[in-house]
Amino acid sequence: MAKITVQNTEITVLSYNDKDYISLTDMANGKQSESRAADIIKNWLRNRYTIEFLGTWEMIHNPNFKVVEFDHFRMQAGLPTFVISASEWIEKTNAIGIIVKKGRYGGTYAFKDIAFEFGTAISVTFKLYLIEEFQRLKELSKINYRIHTDAIKSHLIPKEITSAQASIIYAEEADVLNVAMFGMTARQWREANPDLKGNIRDYATINELICLSNMENINAVLINDGVPQGERLVKLNQIAIQQMQILEGSGSRNLLK
Repeated sequence: MAKITVQNTEITVLSYNDKDYISLTDMANGKQSESRAADIIKNWLRNRYTIEFLGTWEMIHNPNFKVVEFDHFRMQAGLPTFVISASEWIEKTNAIGIIVKKGRYGGTYAFKDIAFEFGTAISVTFKLYLIEEFQRLKELSKINYRIHTDAIKSHLIPKEITSAQASIIYAEEADVLNVAMFGMTARQWREANPDLKGNIRDYATINELICLSNMENINAVLINDGVPQGERLVKLNQIAIQQMQILEGSGSRNLLK
């Protein structure tokens, strides 16, 4: 999860099933008050062009999309009596381009293609700034990831190794950060949360994700300096504790069990 700011509006970007979804609720809040955000999304969904766009996107990207149900909505779209919510669209058509989250960071989220289209309903200027800020966020994420993986490749992976063996080393280093931050590996998290979809980082707070991004760069420096993995884990855990105390303004936090 991350945040981008578009025309003074803070918008959440959520990673779900390894895909980026942008909060339509946050986007709508930037146009109207929070109480009106749901109405703006519903009015957008009522539009015939919107239904056509969503259905076409699903047919391209979703093999389990229910085309018959989509045709039913398409015939009604635009009529004065036609009303549909995001939850109903998802339930009836098995759509994946839009998701509805409850609880913390709740709201309606859409895959980037769909979110950009919704941006047009806000304003053309808003849409263009949204695209620009989203691309900037992705470039920053790629840079941090590249710095970390290049350090692993240069200093931790022996020559003449198979791709399968290399993937194990990359996974181990990802788990160094997971343990330093969350106190458990990705596998331990999955075993402890069998009913949850995604991975441990999908459920991290925005502050935890900021801290993880910082730790990727720090771990790359430590790898380049030849610091053994065990020592790096201890250092990274200490850094995680310090940074989370600053980010959350809380008391001491024992992140590494």
